[in-house]
Amino acid sequence: MEIEWIKPAAFIGSIVYALVGVLVFWISFIIIDKITPYNLWEEIVEKQNRALGMVVAAMCLGISIIVAAAIHG
Repeated sequence: MEIEWIKPAAFIGSIVYALVGVLVFWISFIIIDKITPYNLWEEIVEKQNRALGMVVAAMCLGISIIVAAAIHG
């Protein structure tokens, strides 16, 4: 009985997919930040806009689910 995740190829593959997923997520976030009429970071952090923070959080979860499904499937 062999444990699959201990194999070096599976471990390195997981690291590569994780890095690709994070990269795609950040690129998507930057694109969405650029197409909105205001600076998301400034609105959320400096002006404490909680409603916008919740919308961005939902958007981040959606992008993360899409990236995870694309990598997995």
